[in-house]
Amino acid sequence: MFRWLEWESAAEAAELAERRKLRTRKTAEQSGETLIDLAIEDHQTGLAGRYLFTFVKRNRTRDLPWNRLRIGSPVVVTPVGDDEEPAQNGVVSARSQHSIQVALEHWIAGKLFDIDLSTDEVTRNRERAALARASEVRGRQLELRQILLGDLDPIWGHNRRPRFQGEPPPLVDVDHLNPSQCEAIQFALTAEDVAIIHGPPGTGKTTSVVAFIRQAVSRGERVLACAPSNTAVDNLLERLVAADERVVRLGHPARVKEELRQHTLDGLVEAHDNMRVARNLLRRAEQLYEKADRYTRARPAPGSKYEMRQEAKRLKHEARHLERRAIFDVLEEADVICATNTIDEEVLGDREFDWVVIDEACQCTEPATWIPILRGKRVLLAGDHCQLPPTVRSIPAAEEGYSRSMMQRLVETYRTAITRQLIVQYRMHEEIMQFSSEQFYGGTLEADDSVRRHVLADLPHVEPTPLTDRPVTFIDTAGADYDEELEPDGLSRRNPAEGRLVLAKARQLMDAGLSPTDIAVIAPYAAQVRWLRQHADHRALEIDTVDGFQGREKEAVIISLVRSNREGEIGFLGDTRRMNVALTRARRKLIVIGDSATLGHHPFYASMLDYFQTTENYHTVWEEDV
Repeated sequence: MFRWLEWESAAEAAELAERRKLRTRKTAEQSGETLIDLAIEDHQTGLAGRYLFTFVKRNRTRDLPWNRLRIGSPVVVTPVGDDEEPAQNGVVSARSQHSIQVALEHWIAGKLFDIDLSTDEVTRNRERAALARASEVRGRQLELRQILLGDLDPIWGHNRRPRFQGEPPPLVDVDHLNPSQCEAIQFALTAEDVAIIHGPPGTGKTTSVVAFIRQAVSRGERVLACAPSNTAVDNLLERLVAADERVVRLGHPARVKEELRQHTLDGLVEAHDNMRVARNLLRRAEQLYEKADRYTRARPAPGSKYEMRQEAKRLKHEARHLERRAIFDVLEEADVICATNTIDEEVLGDREFDWVVIDEACQCTEPATWIPILRGKRVLLAGDHCQLPPTVRSIPAAEEGYSRSMMQRLVETYRTAITRQLIVQYRMHEEIMQFSSEQFYGGTLEADDSVRRHVLADLPHVEPTPLTDRPVTFIDTAGADYDEELEPDGLSRRNPAEGRLVLAKARQLMDAGLSPTDIAVIAPYAAQVRWLRQHADHRALEIDTVDGFQGREKEAVIISLVRSNREGEIGFLGDTRRMNVALTRARRKLIVIGDSATLGHHPFYASMLDYFQTTENYHTVWEEDV
C-alpha cells in the first residue's frame, strides 16, 4: 500500500503541474480546479485565530464558474501581479454561486487573486504513518488486523468469550426504524470484531449508523465516528447533537458547517473555564514582551529585560498548559468523537475506543481507513459498494487495488457472515427504484408506502401534466444528429444539442410549478456541466457531475448522458456504479436523455433501455416540441 500512496502523490502532482503548464488565462478555469481574477469582498477573524476571506469575481456582477472547490478542499491562494506577497495554503470554508470563502492562517494582501485546488500531502503522511503502525501492532490490534486482512476468520478464528451470554440486550428508542434496520443494528452490536451495514440508496443508512452509535453509548461504550468527507461527518454530528448525545467534532473549524462549529473541539475548548484565565495570561505575556522591547530614555536595571521575557515565557507556558487541560477535559467528557478518517493523531493522544464507526466506507481508500481503525476494539463499516468508489488519480495504483475500499474487499471476502443489507427505501417512486434494485441489489429493495407512488403532480404547487404525472421519462436522441464533441482544450466532452433539450425539460418542470431548487441536472462530463451552467436561465437550477450529487436527492433529476457517436463508444459511462448514483437521486421524477444507438452496445444500458420500454417510459426526441 505504501507504493500506492507514492504513485498517487506523484500522479496528483504531475496532473496539477501539467494543467498549469498548458493553461492560459483564457482556459484556466475549464478544469474546475482553478478560479482566477478574484477580489476580496469581505474578511473577518475567528475560527481559532484564523482569517476568513470571501472572494468574488473582479467583475462583481459575474457568478463563479462551475468548479470542484468544495467546502473543506485544500487550496492555494496566490496574489496576482505581486511577486513580494507569497501564496498561502488555505481551506474552503463556504461557497455559493457568487462567492467562495477561504480560511487562511495569516493575513493576505493584494488586489487580485487566483485560487487553485492543491494536493493534500498532510493527509497522505497520516496514511503512511497509519500503515507503518498497523505493521507493528500487537495484542487485540494484531488480531483485528489479521481479521481485516482476511488472515483470521472473524467468527470462528479464535476462542474469545462472547460479549453477550444468551440473548443480547434489547434495542431502545427504535420506534422510528424498520425491521431491516433494527436487525442490522442488533447484528452489528453483537459482532465480536467487525460488522458491515450495506445501505443502498434511500434506505436510511446514516439513520441506522446514528441509531447504532446511540445504542452503543447507552451500553456504556465510547465511539469514534468517522467518514471520508466533512459533509458526511457533519451529517453524523448534526443528528447526534439533535439526540442530545455528548459529542465532539475534531478538525479544522472552517471545514465544519457554521451552525455546528460550537460543537467542534475549538469551539468547546474556547468556552471552557480555563480559557478565560489562559487568555489573560497570554495578554499579560504580550504586554511584557512589548515592555521589554520598548525603547526608554532611562536605562533599565541590569537583567530586567531578560527577566520580563522569562516571565512572559512562563506565562505563555502556563496558558498552554491550561489550554491542554481544557482539551483533555472536553475529550474526556465526550461519549462520541466525530472526525474525518484522516484524524490529527496528536489531538487524540493515546485514546482508544470500544467502537470505530466509519460511514460512507466505500468512498475511503484502504490506507485512510486504517487511521481510525487502529484506535478501536471493534469496527462497524457502513456504505454501498455498488455506488461510487474512492477517487484515485494513479492508474497503476487503481489497477493494483487502491480504488477498492476495505468495505468492498470485506464484503467480497466474508459476504453475509459479517454483512446485513437494508431493504426499505424512503426516497424514490418504485419505478425510479426498480431498475437499480434489479441490477445492483438482486431485486431486494422495497419502496416504503410513503414514497411508493408519489409523483410531482402530488405536490400542492405543481400542475398535473404528462411530464409531472409520470415518475420516469427516457428520451431517445438516436438519429437526430445530437452528436457529442470535444471541448476546444480536448479535456472533456459535451453535447450542446442534448444540452438544449435538457434545459427545455427543466423549463417545462418549472412552468408546471416546480421550484428550480427542487431540480437537479446531472451530467457525467465536466464540459457538459459547464455548457449547461452557461446556458441555464435560472441560477437556482443546480447542475453538477455525478460525484457532486453522491449522497443527495432532489424532487426531480434530469440526466444528460452526453455520448453520441457512430463508434458506440461510451467512455467512463462504462463504470455502471456511477450511473447507479445518478439514477437514484430523484424522489418523484427521473428524466434520462441519451442516444440509444450509442448506449445500446453496452449490456447495462441495453438492459436500461429495455426497462424503460417495458414500463412504457420510452420516448423519442421526435415527440418533443422544443
